[in-house]
Amino acid sequence: MDEEDRPRRKGDAASLLSKEDLSPYSQDELAERVELLKAEIARVEAHGAKAAAHRAAADALFGKPAS
Repeated sequence: MDEEDRPRRKGDAASLLSKEDLSPYSQDELAERVELLKAEIARVEAHGAKAAAHRAAADALFGKPAS
């Protein structure tokens, strides 16, 4: 089973964030939260690109694994 095919763990950070009540937050707090989430998205995308490059290098060296 490929990594992306695996079900998401219950209680992971994204699931917990999506369930949080946002009504207590002010507009400034919400804007700050959006900026923090954008920074986290950029971090995750950078890590994903690094992992893809690593996988491509391994595939080039060892050959692509059979499915």
